Amino acid sequence: MLENIRVILSHTTHPGNVGAAARAMKVMGLSKLGLVNPKRYPSAEATERASRATDILASAQVSSSIEEAVADCRLIVGTSARTRSLPSKLITPRELTEIIQQNPERYPVALLFGTENSGLTNEELHMCHYHVCIPTNPEYSSLNLASAVQLIAYELRLAFAEFDVPSQRITENEVPITREQLNGVLQHFDQVMRHTGYIQPQQEKQINIRMNRLLSKADITQSEMNILRGFLRSVLNYCDKHKSNK
Repeated sequence: MLENIRVILSHTTHPGNVGAAARAMKVMGLSKLGLVNPKRYPSAEATERASRATDILASAQVSSSIEEAVADCRLIVGTSARTRSLPSKLITPRELTEIIQQNPERYPVALLFGTENSGLTNEELHMCHYHVCIPTNPEYSSLNLASAVQLIAYELRLAFAEFDVPSQRITENEVPITREQLNGVLQHFDQVMRHTGYIQPQQEKQINIRMNRLLSKADITQSEMNILRGFLRSVLNYCDKHKSNK
């Protein structure tokens, strides 16, 4: 089970934190690390802080964007100590393990951690199905990046180290779509809304954000995606025929 969970660190500024996060992961049995535009990597400091978890650093996947890092993931979870406008579903680390246990069809799972100074951006959080908030002292809620990784990894190990979640027989059409496929659906909606004149320039950003949130929360399956995209194609075809008949 733990091999289906990917820890992704976005725009890290201190290489020591990357190494410490790798060590925290290995202690708890996690092995998949992703890095999005790290400021310095590879780094001797990261290697030193990783101690005997250098194998995790060596196999880390480096991406240029969050979209690239989570393209094949079916469950995306952001972490942040701050509340935001338009938040995703807010859960605790323990609730996260329950969600993963109850949805074995939603692998791989991506856990996103933001840059040390400011955490994940609102745009990055809008890509997430859930928003994990570690219940800390409200008067001093700041956690070191590696400590946050360690706490969530600990909860995952408690839930999954002694047993594995039994696989459920789910047809291919009912498997949730990947983030890459969801991006394709969003682009298709954008194309149709522009074609019909629905999107106005002053509303474009908010509509895109809300459509992203709406479809992320819907947990769209393969068959549902096929219905949506078939409908969107029919809208475009109808518009083109209507224009040609004028």
